[in-house]
Amino acid sequence: MLAAALRRAVRQTLAAGGVLAYPTEAVWGLGCDPFSDAALRQLLALKRRDPAKGLIVVASHIDQLDGLIVIPSRAAYRRARLSWPGPNTWVFPAGPDASPWLTGERDTLAVRVSAHPVVRDLCEAWVGPLVSTSANRSGQPPAMSRTQVQLRFADMLVVPGALGGSDRPTSIREAATGHYLRQ
Repeated sequence: MLAAALRRAVRQTLAAGGVLAYPTEAVWGLGCDPFSDAALRQLLALKRRDPAKGLIVVASHIDQLDGLIVIPSRAAYRRARLSWPGPNTWVFPAGPDASPWLTGERDTLAVRVSAHPVVRDLCEAWVGPLVSTSANRSGQPPAMSRTQVQLRFADMLVVPGALGGSDRPTSIREAATGHYLRQ
């Protein structure tokens, strides 16, 4: 059933420039193609999120992030690789393919190589990374169940699955220094 849902998500939603919902490590997320400005604008409008804030991108492996980030040093690469796959988000300098709709007012991009099976399988089926932002309107609490997602975003395709068991959002660290921006 999950394989069919993933194929449908890719074919009917992502390839059409749409937004979908899926479970992540701690909360339900909204995602879209990070290379589609139209999809990014749609996602930001659904969330009523300030575009200046930027977004997070998730991948099933680091190669999917090519062009979206610049790896500033071996140490930065090693720090991130030692924590991936896992619930660790790293902020890297934005690469040439990172849209301003992704980065907001920054010249950096937050990225994660996820260990969550649905996130990984979705990125593999899509053959690329996805935007990952909490399934909520800006300023509201994130959705913690599939039902909450469906109530908030009635017509959205929701990929089935369970949350990963984390009791809080992923940590966010600066790749160049290793400093925590959010623990």
